[in-house]
Formats: sequence, C-alpha cells, structure tokens
Amino acid sequence: MSDGPRKLEDEYFHLEELEKLRRRRHEESRQLAQAERERAKAEHWMHCPKCGMELSEVDYRDVKVDACFSCGGMYLDKGEIEKVLAYKERGWFEKWVRVMTGLQSS
Repeated sequence: MSDGPRKLEDEYFHLEELEKLRRRRHEESRQLAQAERERAKAEHWMHCPKCGMELSEVDYRDVKVDACFSCGGMYLDKGEIEKVLAYKERGWFEKWVRVMTGLQSS
C-alpha cells in the first residue's frame, strides 16, 4: 500500500479535528459573551447611566418613562419617543424633544 493515500487520510482527519476544536472554541466564546451580557444586564438593569442610582418607571401619556429621582434624569426605551411624539396636543416636553432631536413639528 502506498504512503500517499494514508498521508491524505491522516491529513483529512487532522483537519477535521482542528475544525471541531475551532467550532468548540467559538461556541465557548459565544457562551462566555452571553454570560457576560447577562451579568452586565443584571448589574446595570434599571440603574441610571448618569449617577448609577435605581430608576423608577413613571407613566407619561401611556408610556413608561424611566426616571432617576437622584439626579433627575429621564430615559426612554426604544420606540417610546415615537409614542410620546405621536400625541396631537404637544406640551413642553414634546416640543423640547423635537428641538433636541431635530424633528420638525407636524
């Protein structure tokens, strides 16, 4: 039997093992990243990004606004600013948000 086919076979299995190892490392890395995201979320969830104190949900026109009673910061989640701006009667808050975001009054 020639050495050539055996060498090709060994190389094939070696490359397969390397690919399995690469996939395993990639999955471990993904799991560690997910665990880190979960840890960071647990640590920072509902804490003010400015001062670190606890945020409280406050109702403002059917929108839950995250408010910090320590520093006075107010935070909106994704999509909430559009809900606030959708109201026909605009108060000072909506006018201020439009000025700050560059959105024009309709």
